[in-house]
Amino acid sequence: MTGLTIFVRAFLRRDRWALLWWLVGGTAVYYAQGAQTKAQYATQAALDQAGASFEHNAGFIAMFGPARALNTVGGQVTWQGAAFGAILAGLMSMFLVGRHTRVEEETGRDELVRSSVVGRYAPMTAALLVAVIANLLLGLLVALSVVSFGLAAAGALSLGLGVALTGIAFTAVALLAAQLTDSARAMYGITGAVIGVSYGLRAVGDVGDAVLSWFSPIGWYQAMHAYSGERWWPTVLPVAFTAVILVAAFAVFNRRDIGAGVWPTRPGPSRAPRSLLGGLGLAWRLQRGSMSGWLAGAFLGGLGYGSIGDDVKDILGDSQFTQDILARGGTDLVDSFYASAALLLAIVFAGFTISSALRPRGEEDAGRVESLLATALPRRRWLLGHLAITVLGTVAVLGAGGFGMGLGFGMVTGEWSALETHTGASLAWLPAVLVLGALTGLLYGVLPDWASLAWLGLTFCVVVLVFGTLLQFPQWLQDFSPFTHLALVPAQQADWWAIVVVLSVASAISLIGQWAFSRRDVR
Repeated sequence: MTGLTIFVRAFLRRDRWALLWWLVGGTAVYYAQGAQTKAQYATQAALDQAGASFEHNAGFIAMFGPARALNTVGGQVTWQGAAFGAILAGLMSMFLVGRHTRVEEETGRDELVRSSVVGRYAPMTAALLVAVIANLLLGLLVALSVVSFGLAAAGALSLGLGVALTGIAFTAVALLAAQLTDSARAMYGITGAVIGVSYGLRAVGDVGDAVLSWFSPIGWYQAMHAYSGERWWPTVLPVAFTAVILVAAFAVFNRRDIGAGVWPTRPGPSRAPRSLLGGLGLAWRLQRGSMSGWLAGAFLGGLGYGSIGDDVKDILGDSQFTQDILARGGTDLVDSFYASAALLLAIVFAGFTISSALRPRGEEDAGRVESLLATALPRRRWLLGHLAITVLGTVAVLGAGGFGMGLGFGMVTGEWSALETHTGASLAWLPAVLVLGALTGLLYGVLPDWASLAWLGLTFCVVVLVFGTLLQFPQWLQDFSPFTHLALVPAQQADWWAIVVVLSVASAISLIGQWAFSRRDVR
């Protein structure tokens, strides 16, 4: 373990800003649910009515978890926040472990560091400790945020401890995956699949007889029954799971070479298929995995919203939150609610557009682009291939979200015309999402080292959407968000002139970015 403390301090310093945003985001998942519940249900009668509407909705149970104590603020916070908080903790752990283990080995920095006086286990153990520290901090902040609403400390401790232990369990999974594979991408794929399967097992188990929920770390977290009669014995399950997986991870680490994985990379064909001979085919091959995940997430997210059906009035009640929705959308509460839901889905899944538009930078940073452009593949055609996948993937992801929303609504109400209505409502936000993708491409073309700042554009749009009216942002500032210029379909008629203008802005920004890329050197 020689050098362990130095590694821990160095990793914490490297991750200080990333950790800040992970912790803020994870805490906000719980704090926002508490604030929204208090604002949305001003009276106990309204909260009772909403709880009765939620507890028999299979779609909501599959999305959030078992419906317990939904007539209390603490029960609502636990129900709506626990599953997604656990997923966020898992993703944070996955990226922290990957950055300090497999990524370091891929780049050769780990071998360079190990040439000095460093214990064999020190870097790996330091990565584990940093992830554990991050999860414990997240649990503490979650507990404090819940207590700030005046809720019982026992329930807050249950929520905080549960999310921390769940994140640590996924940390162990990520550490084992880093030993099995020889690439960060494969390691992220394995860990992400485990997180996804855990959520899926919990969802199926909660809707059914709850047996499958006991095979999921997320299910163990929710079995602690925060704010619905706390139970502490389920904490034994993630602790035991973590111990077993960590023993396996260190055992595998002892039996592999540094820089290699237990599972070697499968060699490709001796001759590239015709589909890889052009820029488009190559871009599709590189991005098809992530696109599939986003498509599945968009469809399930839309299906969850659609499963509310036309019981919107019973769920939302007569709160100020309901009045805000009506004020934004129109007089029909159902149409206004689903118009707002389509906007929310578009904001969330704009993440695919930005991450897809950033993929060329990843290829360039890895040094693969220079080799490609040394062949007969022109640089503009290579970039256009990625651009086409970004645009087509955005259409598919938004369409999947709208189709899922229409399908869920149709299954509940029998109104199958909702398939077309909600799919169209989701695709109505396509121009605004493409503007964010075009801004990402512009940053990549002009300042590739700063291309990740494109995420700030999405953050700005979220702030304007959620807090623009509350904080009384001037209209000129709100107009910088492309989402403010489009109509809330289906509550409002689509403004085709605005759609054309926003699309034109996206096209112009994209063309400038492509021109800038064609003029600069490839690193």
